[in-house]
Amino acid sequence: MPDVTLSFSGEILPWYPSEERIRTIVECVFLGEEKPFESIGVIFCDHGTLHAMNREWLEHDWTTDVISFLLEEDPIEGEIYIDVETAQERHAEFDSTLTTEIERYAVHGLLHLCGHDDASDKQRAAMQVLEDHYLSQLN
Repeated sequence: MPDVTLSFSGEILPWYPSEERIRTIVECVFLGEEKPFESIGVIFCDHGTLHAMNREWLEHDWTTDVISFLLEEDPIEGEIYIDVETAQERHAEFDSTLTTEIERYAVHGLLHLCGHDDASDKQRAAMQVLEDHYLSQLN
């Protein structure tokens, strides 16, 4: 069975999705995208951690909500880093719960691991449609 692990770079808070819920999200997205996966790590962290990673690994000097690293392509192995502080700051803007916003970031990161990109407005819109699709399947 493929491995899904959760890690926290700080205190575990009650509104984080459970490990079981994250596993369900991972399985839903990879099944829907028809991509086999071996190991996925989901790491919850803060602005500072993600900003530093974004600067070091992607040469972007700004904060972001999620970063994905594809470690192996077939079957997929990867890591997703989610900035929970961004989710805390922005979830109300989208009329979303904090947990649902974090789950959206997880789906977004998984879609990156599956090969989707969001560099253009058209790509961002297509990814948002996919995010909505998977989140609706999960609820």
